[in-house]
This record gives sequence, C-alpha cells and structure tokens, in this order.
Amino acid sequence: MAEVTMLWQSTARTDKGKVRKRNEDAVLDLPERGLWVVADGMGGHQNGALASRLIIEEMLELPDQLSLDERLLGVRDCLYRVNRLLGHDITVTADRPDSIMGSTVVILLAEGERAICVWAGDSRCYLWRSGRLFQLSRDHCLMQELMEEQQMSAEEAASHPSARALTRAVGANDQLMLDVVDFTVYPGDTLLLCSDGLYQDVSRAAIGDALALESTGHAVQRLFKEALDGPARDNISAVVVRP
Repeated sequence: MAEVTMLWQSTARTDKGKVRKRNEDAVLDLPERGLWVVADGMGGHQNGALASRLIIEEMLELPDQLSLDERLLGVRDCLYRVNRLLGHDITVTADRPDSIMGSTVVILLAEGERAICVWAGDSRCYLWRSGRLFQLSRDHCLMQELMEEQQMSAEEAASHPSARALTRAVGANDQLMLDVVDFTVYPGDTLLLCSDGLYQDVSRAAIGDALALESTGHAVQRLFKEALDGPARDNISAVVVRP
C-alpha cells in the first residue's frame, strides 16, 4: 500500500426532507480508509432503503490494505454483485407494484494525492478548486442523453416529462455500467458527494459558497440549511471531503 501523504477530513449527513415519509438514502464516511459513498435508493416503501443500505454494507466489507487500483477493482466487483442480487429480487417480485429495487451510487476513493470517483445514476460528485465549482460526474438520466444525443439545450431537455428518468442505476439492468474518473487532488480542494435531493434545490452558486467555508462541518451545515429552507421534496444526502 502506498504511503498516504494527506490526512483527509470529512463530514456526512442525510435527511428524509420535508415530504418523504422515510429516508431511502444512505451514506458512508470513512476518511481513515479514504472511502466515501452516497447511495440514493429507489423502489418505494422499504425497497429503496434496502437497496442503498445493501451497497453501504457491501462497501464496509471491502479490504483497505490494498493499492488504490486494487480497491477500485474491489468496488467494481462489489457493485456488480449487488446489481445481481437486486436484479434477482426484481424478478422474484415482479408481480408486485412496488417490486422495483435499485439505487444510484457515487463513490470516492482516495490515497495520497490521487482520487477516483465511481458512479451509476444521478448522484453527483463536485470539486471546488480555486474558487470554481466543477461537476466531475455526468448524470445517467434522460435529460443528459437528450442534451448530448439530440443537442437540446438544458432548458429544452428539462421540459421533457421524463427528464429525470434514470438510464443507469445499481439493480436497474442485468449489466451494470459504471463510469470512472481518476484525478489528482491538491491542497485547498474540496469534494462533495450528494444525492439529487440536494442539488435539485440548491443552486450551483450556493453549493460553491458552502464548499468555500473553512470546515467540512460548516459546509454540510450550510448545504442542508439551503436545502431544508426550500421545498425539500426528496431525501437529502451530502458528504464533504477535504485533504
């Protein structure tokens, strides 16, 4: 295992919001292992909560005394395994109206100055660097496809009645496709993992203002104040990470 040259600080929080009866999101915050996860379950009733929790429980079983590349392989294998499990449950319960069981996921792995983001779905990873906010992940949803494949503007694509429909998620298809971004982290960087319940109600400017605060705890507190001051129609989850 390569020598760790950065001491990571992080803060995580999740909330059911103002409308939903239960929280189907789940988060994992393990700065000592360089591992952070946000999973946003879907399926209604308890199915979404079970799906997101299964991802977290599987991630907790991953060995940490490995290189970053080996840990990435472990994360991939873990998500493929969960995808198979959830796909089996969908087949078994297909006659029930609430049979869908799946979850988006966004994962951050870090070791030294190197970090890797892995995701499926529309939970996001942001990077705040030198006063600018960058979205490192790309949403796996119909709106994104409409913009890329049919050259629609963001406003046109957002007006589609199924704009937020997911095109990828753990448990959604027999074959899970994951996207990966490998990048270098510098002192002063701040990273945010979040579910769509946060960024749907909090503007990019407000996200940037929160990530510019001195501590990860204050950043999370500001993000949740912004989200909960709004309609908060969905569950809200965020993990703020800083070297």
